[in-house]
Amino acid sequence: MRNSISRRKLLAGTGAVLAGAAFSTRVMAAAPPPEAVTPALIEAAKKEGKVIYYTSTDLPVAEKLAKAFEAKYLGIAVRVERTGAERLFQRIGQEYSSNIHAVDIVNSSDAAHFIVWKRDGILAPYVPEDVAKFYPAEHKDPDGQFASFRIWLSIIAYNINLVKAGDAPKSLPICSIPNGRARSSRRTRATAAPS
Repeated sequence: MRNSISRRKLLAGTGAVLAGAAFSTRVMAAAPPPEAVTPALIEAAKKEGKVIYYTSTDLPVAEKLAKAFEAKYLGIAVRVERTGAERLFQRIGQEYSSNIHAVDIVNSSDAAHFIVWKRDGILAPYVPEDVAKFYPAEHKDPDGQFASFRIWLSIIAYNINLVKAGDAPKSLPICSIPNGRARSSRRTRATAAPS
């Protein structure tokens, strides 16, 4: 009996390997141990002189964070670069493809960005002591490459003149049903009109 691989099986196998590589993320052995902010770390940061913070957070919030950091760590300036999440993602991708490593800290409103950055080797593993102590496991990467900074609420609203309280949507999937879609609205906290 001859044991051979057909061209079709070879192409299918090669396609599966390539697809697996394209859609996988980098897997590390484990997160590094938590690090405390030590005098030596502060002195090393002072030698660099500034921290570059790319963010899609509202500018007043980002500036308050920067000022609080500068007040706590005198001699270390924070340069806030605020833009939309999509532009931030594109900018970091372009910078890294050009071997420019300007950003020190990044905050994006799109969690998928961190999956791509991790896969592409852009993120460095680092676990601050406070993240290790106070963050629940579901809000930090098991490899220590990112952690949640902000969480948005998704609110389901319905028209009380069209929908009885007992028929109100109780989950997002129900809103995709044609009858439910016409009578309900899903907004995030960032886009909802003030009440």
